[in-house]
Amino acid sequence: GMNTPQQSLSSRETSFLISEEPVFKKDEQSKDSIFFRDGIRQIDFVLSYVDDIKKEAELKAERRKEFEQNLRKTGLELEIEDKRNSEDGRTYFVKIHAPWEVLVTYAEVLGIKMPIKESDIPPAENIPFSYMLGPLKLPKKVRHPRPEYFTAQFTRHRQELFLIEDESSFFPSSMRNRIVYYILSRCPFGIEDGKKKFGIERLLTSNTYSSAYPLHDGYYYTPSAPYNPVKKRYVFFQNWAFVFTYRYKKICMDITRNYFGEKIAMYFVFLGFYTEMLSFAAIVGLACFIYGLLSMHNNSNSSEICDPTIGGQIIMCPLCDQVCDYWRLNTTCLASKISHLFDNESTVFFAIFMGIWVTLFLEFWKQRQARMEYEWDLVDFEEEQQQLQLRPEFEAMCKHRKMNAVTKEMEPYMPLWSRLPWYFLSGATVTFWMALVIACMVAVIVYRLSVFATFASFMESEASFKHVKSFLTPQITTSLSGSCLNFIVILILNFIYEKISVWITKMEIPRTYQEYESSLTLKMFLFQFVNFYSSCFYVAFFKGKFVGYPGKYTYLFHAWRSEECDPGGCLIELTAQLTIIMTGKQIFGNIKEAIYPMVLNWWRRRKARTNSEKLYSRWEQDHDLETFGSLGLFYEYLETVTQFGFVTLFVASFPLAPLLALLNNIIEIRVDAWKLTTQYRRPVAAKAHSIGVWQDILYGMAVLSVATNAFIVAFTSDIIPRLVYYYAYSTDDTQPMRGYVNDSLSTFLIADFPNHTAPSEKRDFVTCRYRDYRYPPEDDQKYFHNMQYWHVLAAKMTFIIVMEHVVFLVKFLLAWMIPDVPKVVLDRIKREKLMTVKILHDFELHKLKENLKISSTELAKQVLIQENKAQLAKSAV
Repeated sequence: GMNTPQQSLSSRETSFLISEEPVFKKDEQSKDSIFFRDGIRQIDFVLSYVDDIKKEAELKAERRKEFEQNLRKTGLELEIEDKRNSEDGRTYFVKIHAPWEVLVTYAEVLGIKMPIKESDIPPAENIPFSYMLGPLKLPKKVRHPRPEYFTAQFTRHRQELFLIEDESSFFPSSMRNRIVYYILSRCPFGIEDGKKKFGIERLLTSNTYSSAYPLHDGYYYTPSAPYNPVKKRYVFFQNWAFVFTYRYKKICMDITRNYFGEKIAMYFVFLGFYTEMLSFAAIVGLACFIYGLLSMHNNSNSSEICDPTIGGQIIMCPLCDQVCDYWRLNTTCLASKISHLFDNESTVFFAIFMGIWVTLFLEFWKQRQARMEYEWDLVDFEEEQQQLQLRPEFEAMCKHRKMNAVTKEMEPYMPLWSRLPWYFLSGATVTFWMALVIACMVAVIVYRLSVFATFASFMESEASFKHVKSFLTPQITTSLSGSCLNFIVILILNFIYEKISVWITKMEIPRTYQEYESSLTLKMFLFQFVNFYSSCFYVAFFKGKFVGYPGKYTYLFHAWRSEECDPGGCLIELTAQLTIIMTGKQIFGNIKEAIYPMVLNWWRRRKARTNSEKLYSRWEQDHDLETFGSLGLFYEYLETVTQFGFVTLFVASFPLAPLLALLNNIIEIRVDAWKLTTQYRRPVAAKAHSIGVWQDILYGMAVLSVATNAFIVAFTSDIIPRLVYYYAYSTDDTQPMRGYVNDSLSTFLIADFPNHTAPSEKRDFVTCRYRDYRYPPEDDQKYFHNMQYWHVLAAKMTFIIVMEHVVFLVKFLLAWMIPDVPKVVLDRIKREKLMTVKILHDFELHKLKENLKISSTELAKQVLIQENKAQLAKSAV
């Protein structure tokens, strides 16, 4: 027994149905059908529920009955699939179709803009650098399937104005499911506790319905049958998800937007644009790296260290107490060569270049965003109603009511005092977790210190390690294992914190979805920032800076001696740390994104397959997929922004970072597109005219990156001491850098070691060397900082100030010169406004002439009013 609503079909449709009847028999209906049983009405939304035998079964059935009755009252058409026809024999499916009348009404309510008359503005093609991206673009036909149109807000009484070729395809599917979702989220289902209860979200949380989702339009791996409309999902999948078939190409924006809605399309535009801009940074970074490779051999610094007569004769002080031995400088020969790869003159240039690149990226992104806003008709779009809608949880939890000053209606309201405890709790939690991250980092440092001594003594005693020692010095072994350990700790903390922050944000009971998202963004981002970057900050700015000197070392917790850097500087360790965390995170992220939903879906399908001789219909296939959820995009953005941090904040130490990010993003876009089309239910379309709060975060990071890079060049790399030596202390005119190594090491008298710190056996040398600028033992002020130390420090400070000011100045100039909205787009917006007013005006006049077959004075008056309106609009533009 099916209770399909009776249709009032026109005679044409009835005859069509009769002639088509045999094709759409229930048993032979195509597995991929996205239509009702008549094969004509398209399914716009599906609700599913399972018959409960629990205590609330009657209440739920009552709610559902009421809800479905009210949906029919709004004009939606429903068709229910009995559980006998479903795969598991338990699930009922309610298929919803929005007929033309409903779509028209709600398009007007939502103020949706639709095309009126073909536009006379040719699409702008002159994107900067477009000639370089020739092979990356999509075939013309896929990119612009329809010409540009002027648009106006849709109104029912002006239907003739709009380009309605076919009523069934006039509204794209994303718009249809948005309209249906709007109705579902406002439809009442009864009065409980004296309050009117409404909205599908409530019914889902109380488990009255088990799910609600729009359908994908067909399989993604087969094109549509010849007589069907083109399947967007297939085109999207083909052109975008695995574009290894075509050459790399720019995203098919229209398709994404019409299929997934603007919010998701905006993410893809952003990711695509970011990747495009990264390619320039990657090329320059690669060039700097190649420069380092080529200049590696004739680099005087490492050749002095490797020279057995220079580096081989310099005896260094032990790196840890008692267990470690004195060592010769030429053991770090290979490390010094490698560190020259990343620590050379091009580093300064690249750091400045990246500061400017970030500004260009953000400015051009603003322009791209403005262009998208115009092309997608979001110019007048006030922040989406959906975002400012009250969350059902908020309404349910709220006991207080208050008059809204604008609408003069009573609405739920939460006084500040009832929220404060939660705010305190969430603040405390975030702080606690950030402290926990730092504690874990300290733990890893302690691990490194304790293991270092072990490694060092082990490598000394074992003769078999002689040949390994040339490239695996105790320093490098420790820092590599430490970085890996760090990375594992980061992932574990991240996993736990994610769960906690979502829970806490829920408990704060934010009022709207927007508040919810902003609150969560802040929490997650702060934590991610500390989690992913703290170890890099430590290596860059703290490690080896507060060591003390032989005989007076600083100790951590009075037990472990502070870590020293490699004699070549800490930069190489920062590079290793960055590479491990960045590549590890990206590989792990991509694998998790792809495999996690696949496994879940496979398991769900396995559980569902009981009596599979039944028809496994489109809505059931979609029912077995993962839900993308309201936070799906949030995590995508978070990942991209974290990566942006690695690319900008520490780029001075690792010019290859943009290249790694570029390679990752090329795969990332594919994985995201593939995942959305194949592994997830179709998300309900939502609007968004920007990337929201993430833009401010990117700005903050851009400003911070200038400072961090200046500090890295000054304090972590070895460039400033080398330059100071070159210009002020060098004695050899032909080879100015000769003697630099000797000059950068101070001398220490072994006899001055306190008890129990020096190695126990007697030695035939009386002094050892350490990296610092201090007076020698025979001086009056022995072991105090000498003049060169202050000289170098002054040079470092000067460099930081000069570099920051130069880069900031260029940043501000660029930001001021590049307009936020390109002139072309501004003109087109104005032109469109003008033309729309004109077209509407002509249309109204035409209507008037038909309706007012009355005295000419009346007509003249109306004409005058309309003319004035048009004039006003013109002058406003």
